[in-house]
Amino acid sequence: MTRPPEHDIDESKLTVGEPKTQAVGVPAVLNSLKIAVDQMGLARSAQTLLQVNQKDGFDCPGCAWPEEDRRHVAEFCENGAKAVAEEATVRRVGPEFFAEHSIDELRSHDDWWLGQQGRLTHPMILDEGASHYRPVSWDDALDIIADELRALDDPDEAVFYTSGRTSNEAAFVYQLLVRGYGTNNLPDCSNMCHESSGSALGATLGIGKGTVSITDIHDAELLIVAGQNPGTNHPRMLSALEKAKQRGAKIIAVNPLPEAGLLHFNNPQTPRGVILGGTALADDFVQIRLGGDQALFQAIGKHLIEAHRDHGGVLDTDFINAHTSGFDAYASEVEGVTWPDLESATGLTEERMRAIAEQVRSSGKTIVCWAMGLTQHKHSVATLRDVVNVLLLQGSIGRPGAGVCPVRGHSNVQGDRTMGIYEKPPEDFLAALDEEFAFRAPREHGFDTVQAIRAMDAGHVRVFLAVGGNFVSATPDTAVVERGMAKTDLTVHVSTKLNRSHVVTGRRAIILPTLGRTDRDRRGGGEQRVTVEDSMGAVHGSRGRLAPPSEDMLSEVAILTRLCERVFAGRDDAPRADWTELENDYRAIRDHISRVVPGFERYEERIQKGRTFYLPNAPRDARRFTTATGRAMFTANELEFPRIPEGRLLLQTLRSHDQYNTTIYGKDDRYRGIHDGRRVVLVHPDDIRAQECVDGEIIDIVSEWAGPDGIEERRAEGFRLVAYDTPRRNAAAYYPETNVLVPLESFADVSGTPTSKSIVVRFEKRV
Repeated sequence: MTRPPEHDIDESKLTVGEPKTQAVGVPAVLNSLKIAVDQMGLARSAQTLLQVNQKDGFDCPGCAWPEEDRRHVAEFCENGAKAVAEEATVRRVGPEFFAEHSIDELRSHDDWWLGQQGRLTHPMILDEGASHYRPVSWDDALDIIADELRALDDPDEAVFYTSGRTSNEAAFVYQLLVRGYGTNNLPDCSNMCHESSGSALGATLGIGKGTVSITDIHDAELLIVAGQNPGTNHPRMLSALEKAKQRGAKIIAVNPLPEAGLLHFNNPQTPRGVILGGTALADDFVQIRLGGDQALFQAIGKHLIEAHRDHGGVLDTDFINAHTSGFDAYASEVEGVTWPDLESATGLTEERMRAIAEQVRSSGKTIVCWAMGLTQHKHSVATLRDVVNVLLLQGSIGRPGAGVCPVRGHSNVQGDRTMGIYEKPPEDFLAALDEEFAFRAPREHGFDTVQAIRAMDAGHVRVFLAVGGNFVSATPDTAVVERGMAKTDLTVHVSTKLNRSHVVTGRRAIILPTLGRTDRDRRGGGEQRVTVEDSMGAVHGSRGRLAPPSEDMLSEVAILTRLCERVFAGRDDAPRADWTELENDYRAIRDHISRVVPGFERYEERIQKGRTFYLPNAPRDARRFTTATGRAMFTANELEFPRIPEGRLLLQTLRSHDQYNTTIYGKDDRYRGIHDGRRVVLVHPDDIRAQECVDGEIIDIVSEWAGPDGIEERRAEGFRLVAYDTPRRNAAAYYPETNVLVPLESFADVSGTPTSKSIVVRFEKRV
């Protein structure tokens, strides 16, 4: 085991090598073990990693990719092992740490240093005007929070954020606390990632989730993986893609950057992957321009319609006639789009796009998978509507081996939304909540993430409470977020590890440490388990085994139920529940859920003995679509793509390989050839020359945004230029370091998701 680092990342030691062309294999296994042993020690690593994603173990906090019914002994990937090691670390951050480090000193450190210090152990409070956090008792901390909330003039003066790592049980209690308090201000991480997916799929298919199972992935004939890097972000997906390949599937990878994990996979759990050369995954790598995905799917639809008109037999007309609406308007729209415009948007030739469309034409079972590469543009919702359009043309919804597959990042972000973590809750959910808890939930929509930041910056938010996550580092327009947080009276974070949001505070701040997935949760005389929902709508249990970091550590459920008891004390209009029972027996929470949320009937019975159950999915299960027309909806979407001003580039923010969202595990991006540093920007060599710079030069990145008073600028300082295989006039750099460049006013139509994949920038030489 190693001690936490004493210093921040030293960017002067950064080195750049050749990008890899294949992923995982023995190097990934060795790196996983090294990080695990550094954080946990050998015995604890073995004890913990063998429980990850097992039927009677704990759900990996690293991503939301589903498990098959039959599990491997080692059911985790490299980044899953890193996530587990970060949580199960033996490093500790207690009162003595905060006594040693002032808030000003902590604020000066980078995100990597903060996260590497270890697990939080005691509730801490930063008093107004104080230089250091000090310890506070659980009762006093919860009383202060409840008193602040009860003293507000309006419930909408409070904002309640959550990440996607909370359990179903904690999420359900959380939303009940917030709605019982009197607001729908429930922004969450979905607002910044897959909100565009939910907006597009809900309107066109009647459900804001994917329509495929893990079995469908295995049985597909064609998989289009667009705007996604599973080798880093969802490595266990590579095994599913490999199985599909072995059954004869073809894979098309659509991405601005060549990603090693989609090109070639060395499965470390098979002889083929270790000694026989592994599996080439992508049959076709389509290097598309940033923001050109809508144009590609319009090109595919245009080609399929033309081929059907000329030869017949291409479209599934029976499905279209029986189950869809809007076909004629869609067909007219894509037939009117010109091939030169499609070429300008994608950077691909008409011949190339038609060849891709021919692969779709010849497939009887097509799945399209995507992640943030498609969801974080101004026209993301339109893009995803056009993905749906292509699949509807061939009846690829509600057919085995076919459908839509938005791949979620956070391990229970989909479950949080199912449990009611949503600023725009549907009426049927609220009505069921009212009946179950004998109160009247508010109906007025609350703040999403962007709206919450605006309200904080305007001084309209007095209390900010977050369960999980790292709001300050995860959100766009960093300077505005920090300014808004400083205007609040109280910021509260329920967390396992130290992060940037703990050091950018309101006038007062409270940190409440909590149990993680790996920790044993003993309450009410027995061990509790929680449940989660994966990317494909499957629900299963999770039970930690490790001794908690401190003896009096509370779970998220316990913290939230105790807050409910305090906030609702003496109120006749509050939700009626036995909060002590809910704290001590999570079965009681699941009993409530079973009567409020459709699909959770016989909840407790269905998760017994490690069982997994699928939630109802009307498009997948019965080709039933609860849309405005009662049918799956073709949509006519005007072609849109970024126009890059002369002399400028379009930047996307992304993860390094040693990273999970804002949690930075290490200093390397091994597959892209970056080591010992993070402040890099990947640019085509010709664009480096066009900017009158040289490879390896240190520059500032300046973003430009057309605001109401002219061009606004934001600056990220001290980045090294790295010549890289990107499309011309496109660039890439890591977040959270480049979140400062994303204007708060730049967000997707309909969904409100920040446009972190399409930022207009220029480079400036350092003075």
